[in-house]
Amino acid sequence: MIPAHLDKFYINGAWVAPHSTNRMGVENPATEEIVAEVALGDQADIDAAIAAARAAFDGWTVTPVAERIAFVKRILEVYNSKYEEFAQVMSTEMGAPIEWARGAQAWAGQVHIESTIKAAEEMAWEYMRGDTRIVLEGIGVCALITPWNWPMNQIACKVAPALIAGCTMVLKPSEIAPMSGTLFAQVCHEAGVPAGVFNMVNGTGLEVGARMSSHPEVDMVSFTGSTRAGTAVAAAAAPTVKRVAQELGGKSPNIILPSADLEAAVKGGVEGCFGNTGQSCDAPTRMFVHRSQHDQALVYAAEAAAAVVVGDPTDTATTMGPLVSKLQFDKVQRLIQAGIDEGATLVCGGVGRPVGVNRGWFVRPTIFGNVTNEMTISKEEIFGPVLSILPYDDLDHAVVMANDTPYGLAAYIAGPVEEGKVLARRLRAGTVNLNYPAWDTFAPFGGYKQSGNGREYADWGIHDFCEVKGIVGWGA
Repeated sequence: MIPAHLDKFYINGAWVAPHSTNRMGVENPATEEIVAEVALGDQADIDAAIAAARAAFDGWTVTPVAERIAFVKRILEVYNSKYEEFAQVMSTEMGAPIEWARGAQAWAGQVHIESTIKAAEEMAWEYMRGDTRIVLEGIGVCALITPWNWPMNQIACKVAPALIAGCTMVLKPSEIAPMSGTLFAQVCHEAGVPAGVFNMVNGTGLEVGARMSSHPEVDMVSFTGSTRAGTAVAAAAAPTVKRVAQELGGKSPNIILPSADLEAAVKGGVEGCFGNTGQSCDAPTRMFVHRSQHDQALVYAAEAAAAVVVGDPTDTATTMGPLVSKLQFDKVQRLIQAGIDEGATLVCGGVGRPVGVNRGWFVRPTIFGNVTNEMTISKEEIFGPVLSILPYDDLDHAVVMANDTPYGLAAYIAGPVEEGKVLARRLRAGTVNLNYPAWDTFAPFGGYKQSGNGREYADWGIHDFCEVKGIVGWGA
C-alpha cells in the first residue's frame, strides 16, 4: 500500500512539485526491495515551506483555542478513517509486524492526538497572578523533525500540540520511512487545516534538516533522533537563539529488586527490550539483577527470547520484524560481535540472520549475561533486540551503575511498589516505570543529560510550543 504524492511536497495547502530532481528509494526492510521513490527537498523547497508557515502564523495564532482544538479533532477523525492504511504503510516502510503496526504504531498516533485534545481542553490558557495576566501564546514557526522508528508517535506528539498552541509548522519526516508522514499530510489536507499552517517537505537531515534548524524565520526546532544529530541541530539553531526541544538517545536501566518475582520481572524486561525490534529510544536494554539471582535470570531470559517469532511482518503470528535498514543491521552486528569479543556470556542469539533467513534485515534476538559497565554493549545505544544483563551486589551498586551513562531518558524498576518508589527518586531519568505499567500518554516524556531537553505528551508537549506572556497591571 503506497500513498499518493510521494513525488511532491505539501506547501501552503497544496501538493507542489519539488525544486530538484533528487529522489530516494523507499526500501521494504523485510524483502530488501525498493517499493517506492520519495522526492528529496533542497534549500529552495524548505525556504518556500517556511515562508508559507510565516505568512500563515499571524492569522492562525489569534484563532481562538476552541477553534484550533476543533481542527485537531477533525484531524483525528480523518486519521481514524485511514487507520488500517497507516498500519499497512508503517509495516511496509519499517518492517513492523502487522499486529504491532496496528496495536502500537498506528495506535500511538491516535492516542497522542486524543491525549493532546483532552489536555488542551483542560488547560488554563490565561489566568491572573496578582495584578498580572498570564497568557500562553504560540511560539511561532516551528520546524518539526521526526524519526523512522515511531513515525506516527512522534509526528502526533509534535503536530497536534503545535497546532493547538497556535504555531505554524514545517514537518520533515525521516527519509527512511517517509510514506506515513506523507499520508499524515494528506490527513491534514482532508481535515481542512488552513493553507500554510501545516507544511511538509521530505529530505535528508544534512540538506533539509540543517536548513530548517538554522533558518532565521524558524522560531523553534522540535527534534527527535540520535544524540549525535541532536547536537548538530542545536549548533545550527544557536546563532538565531531559537528554542530547541530534543528527544534523543537512551540506554535505559531496568533494576530488578531481589524481592521481585524474578521470572515475571525478567520475562517482562525481555519483552520490553525486544519490542519494536529493539528500535525504541526508551527500551530497557540494561537489566540489573542481584548477583545471587543472575544465573537463574539468564535461564528465564533465554526462555523469553525463545518465544519470540521472527518472520514476515505480514504474518499475524510474527512478533519481531527486521531492523529498518542495512546500516542499522550492520551496526547491530558490530555491537553483538563486540559483546562476544569483550567476554560477555552469550546466552542466546549472536551474529548473523536467524536460521533459514537469507534476505531482509532480520537479526537474532540476542541476550548477554555477566555484562560489566565497561563493556561496549553496556555503553552504546544499540537500537536492536540486544539485552545486556548486569549483576549487582546491592541496591547502592545498582544505582551507581544505572546512572553511569551519558543518557537519562527512561528507567525501569521491577519489584514491590513501595521499594520501587524509594529507588525511583535516585535514578537520573525523565521517566521511571514501576513494574512495566501501561503506556501513560499524559505523563511527561523526555530525558535528562544527553537524552535531550523539553517534554512531550499531552499538556507537557503543548507548553513546549508556547511562549509565556505577562501583561502587568491588568488587574490594577
